[in-house]
Amino acid sequence: MEATKPDDHRRKWDKDEFERLARERLEEELGEPSEKDDKPVKRELLKPRDYRVDLEGKLGRSQVITKTTPSSQQGGYYCNVCDCVVKDSTNFLDHINGKKHQRNLGMSMKVERSSLDQVKKRFELNKKKKEEKLKEYDFEERMKELKEEEEKQKVYRKEKKKDRKRKADGDLDMDQDPEMAALMGFSGFGSTKK
Repeated sequence: MEATKPDDHRRKWDKDEFERLARERLEEELGEPSEKDDKPVKRELLKPRDYRVDLEGKLGRSQVITKTTPSSQQGGYYCNVCDCVVKDSTNFLDHINGKKHQRNLGMSMKVERSSLDQVKKRFELNKKKKEEKLKEYDFEERMKELKEEEEKQKVYRKEKKKDRKRKADGDLDMDQDPEMAALMGFSGFGSTKK
């Protein structure tokens, strides 16, 4: 940068200097192989998850979040592969099924082509699972479990009702001393019915 007039406030650029720098940069780029010339990275084919995604783990819990709280413990769903926080379960599922997440796992978005034999084996496996579920289901046993559950609910309701009665009786005992109630100013608020 050189100014032609000392009283001129605008910058004047040395064009020869910048042309020389541009030529050097071009020579440097041509000398080294570019990233496009390298072989593409071989990624693994897309495969099903072998783990269950925990969406209900933090449901119903309250937590204090400060400025210094690490992102893995902040509100929302944390992806440790991509180091990001997603605010709701739908977007979290979209994220873990998405291209960016799969690329960070080292997978391409291409799926392996299945042969006819593989499809037949999969159908047989699913059919066997379905038959096992039908065998495990016993109507009499299920009815017995439901009756036991109903009995537990009845007992629980009776206990709750008794507790409420005890509390109500305890409140009435306090109201039996009218002098104390009058001293405390409660005499005009209660009902006379018992």
